[in-house]
Order: sequence, then C-alpha cells, then structure tokens
Amino acid sequence: MTSAERRTGSALAAIFGLRMLGLFLVLPVFSVLATGLPGGSDVMLVGLALGAYGLTQAFFQIPFGMASDRWGRKPVIVAGLLLFAAGSFIAAVAPDIYWMIAGRVLQGAGAVSAAVSALAADLTREQHRTKVMAMIGASIGLVFALSLVIAPPLAAAIGLSGLFMLIGALALGAIVLLFTAVPPAPTFNKQARGSFTTVLFDPQLARLNFGVFTLHLIQMALWMVVPAALISSGGLPGAEHWQVYLPAVLLSLALMVPAIIAAERHGKLRPVYAGAVLLLVLVQGGLLLYGNSLWGIGLWLLLFFVAFNILEALLPSLISRLAPPASKGAALGIYNTTQSLGLFCGGLLGGWLVKSFGPAAVHGVCAAAGIIWLGLAVRVTPPPAKVST
Repeated sequence: MTSAERRTGSALAAIFGLRMLGLFLVLPVFSVLATGLPGGSDVMLVGLALGAYGLTQAFFQIPFGMASDRWGRKPVIVAGLLLFAAGSFIAAVAPDIYWMIAGRVLQGAGAVSAAVSALAADLTREQHRTKVMAMIGASIGLVFALSLVIAPPLAAAIGLSGLFMLIGALALGAIVLLFTAVPPAPTFNKQARGSFTTVLFDPQLARLNFGVFTLHLIQMALWMVVPAALISSGGLPGAEHWQVYLPAVLLSLALMVPAIIAAERHGKLRPVYAGAVLLLVLVQGGLLLYGNSLWGIGLWLLLFFVAFNILEALLPSLISRLAPPASKGAALGIYNTTQSLGLFCGGLLGGWLVKSFGPAAVHGVCAAAGIIWLGLAVRVTPPPAKVST
C-alpha cells in the first residue's frame, strides 16, 4: 500500500474503533447492570435493550449508504455520529429500561458503517482493500479487547450512566478525527449513480448479506450466555472476565493474519471464507459439549474470535469488490442493514431462548444458522484477483 493508503486506513480504523468502543464498553456489563433499572428484571427487555441498537441500524444503513453516494461520505458520517452521541446521552439519563431502549434505538439511528466502509473503498485501490478492511477489523478487535479490560472497573467507578456519557464523548471525538486525519473524499458524478435494485437482488451480494446477518446474530446471542457461563461454570467473577477475553482476542488477531494472507495473496479466498464459517459452527458445539470449565470456555472463545475477525475482514471487502462502483454505498448500506438486523435478532433471540429453554438452546440455534450459512458460503465466487502495483 502507498503511505496515503496506510494513513487513510489507520485513520478510518481509528474512527471505527472509537465508535465500536462505545458499543463494546456496555457489552460485558450491560446484562448485569441493566437489571438495576426499573423494569430490568425482565431478561427479554434487557435483551431487547441490548439489541435495539441493531433495529434502527437496520432501518438507516441503506438510506445513509445511498445518501453518501449522492452527497458525499463525510457529511453523512458526521450526521450519523451526532445521532449516535445523542442516543448515548439519553441512555445515560434513562430512568427505566424503556428509556434505555429508546436511547439505544436512537444510538442505532447513527448508521455510519456503510459510509465509512465506502469511504475506505473510495480512498484505496481494490487490490489492497482487504488489507484496509482487515485494519478496520483489527481495530474493532483491539477495542473489543480493551473494552473487556476496562468496562468492569469503569462500570464499578462511574456506573452504567457514566459509561453512556463516555460513549457519547467518544462519538464526538470521532468527528474531530474525521476532519483532521482523513483525506478529502473523491468527488461524485451524480449522473453515474447505480441502481439500488441491482445490488439488492444480486445473488452473490445476497449470500454475503445473509452471512453478515448470521455472524452478528451469533455474536449477540452468545453474549447473552457467555458472561453467565464464565461465572457459573468457570468460577470467574464478572470483574475478572477480561482475563479470558483479552488473551483470546489478542491471540485471535495474530492467528487471523495467515488466513488473510492466504485469502488475498494466494487465491484461497473461498476456502478461507468457508473454513471460518465452519469454525463458527464447531465453536457452538464445543461450547455446548465442552464449555463446562474455564479453560474450555477460553479455548472455544479464542476460536470464535479467530473466525469472527477473519469474516469481519473478508465480508466487507468482498461486498465492495463485487458491487458496481456507482452503487458501492448502497451495497454497503444493504450489507450493514443485514448486519444490524443480526445484532437486533441476536439479542432478542438470545434473551428469549435463555428465558424459555436455557443456554444450551442458544448454541443449538446458532449452530443451525451457521450450517445454513456454510451451504451458501461455498457457492460464493470471488472476484478475479488484480495484480498489486
């Protein structure tokens, strides 16, 4: 990559990271702390509050992506980050679980993922795009690891309200970074805008969209059971869960590198992609059958993060390369919509399954969803490789 591409990738990864840190800070502690709110004793409402962010993301990703095709990436990103910050501040002062749900809904209205991904694609050459997406994915993994370490002590010091105030401040900081570190976006030819229906009904893109829906459904559903499993089966208090999460996330980032190199440089994209999906399925079985000890849970979580990080890099890169250039924002909007629906459905489904059938049902349903995805993943045809210059 050129130095400009490296700087662009680093800056956009940092913006993504700041925003995702705001989301991840509540993930390890929300299901416990939200029970202290009036109405928080209902685990389904807690699951709804956790996943509500994804519901409005699902509604706004496509309009934000299409708007970025028309009016430019940066104005759309700023508008989304302001909405995200406003929702964070509402959640910070929420008097009950219903206002918390409202704050999470408004957070989700700041649907900037498609615009940021499209800007990354605009500012980098196609043959280096997976590397840039991997940088963004790595930043997400790193801030996830950081959140697992700092969330419990932060929550103990400033409470759930303080966490959401901090999240709002991080979103405002991302706006500053956008204008100080990211190069100007390319200009747009409005006459060249592509067809929304073309990318919506493209079978290749549809398979990838189903994949990201499933990936984030599994992620959110797992986090309705993993913290409790670490306490009950692993004997680890909530404030010490980072001792499992942090090594698993950091080691997974190292283990994903050979897979990305094999996919990008050596033409192994389809087997790496399908292999990562298969690994997600195996993780569900492993957690169900062997996740009855601290070491067992830690091992299967490590494998989950390896698969998750690989897929987080490959999926948006494939979308941006398979979509028509004039419809890149729209295609990534659809992609991020299905991702957000996965977050919403995962939180709600996970809460319902735990309440109605117990934690084992979560692993069974996630495994079944992964098997369906695997059947679609083996049919994806990667775009022709381009020679690096």
